[in-house]
Amino acid sequence: MFGLGWPEVVVIAVVGIIVFGPKKIPELGGALGKTLRGFKEEMSGEGENLDAQESDRESK
Repeated sequence: MFGLGWPEVVVIAVVGIIVFGPKKIPELGGALGKTLRGFKEEMSGEGENLDAQESDRESK
C-alpha cells in the first residue's frame, strides 16, 4: 500500500487519533468517502462526454 508497511500505517493512525480525536475520525472518513465518490462520478461523466464528442466528430 503506497510502499508503506504495517508499522508506518499504525504510526499514522495513532497520530491521526491524537491530532483529530477518536470522535472526529468517523466524520473525516465519511467526508473523505463522499469527496472521493463525487470525484469518481465526475471522472466517469467526463469520459462519457468525451465519447459522445468523438462520435459526433466521426459522423460529420
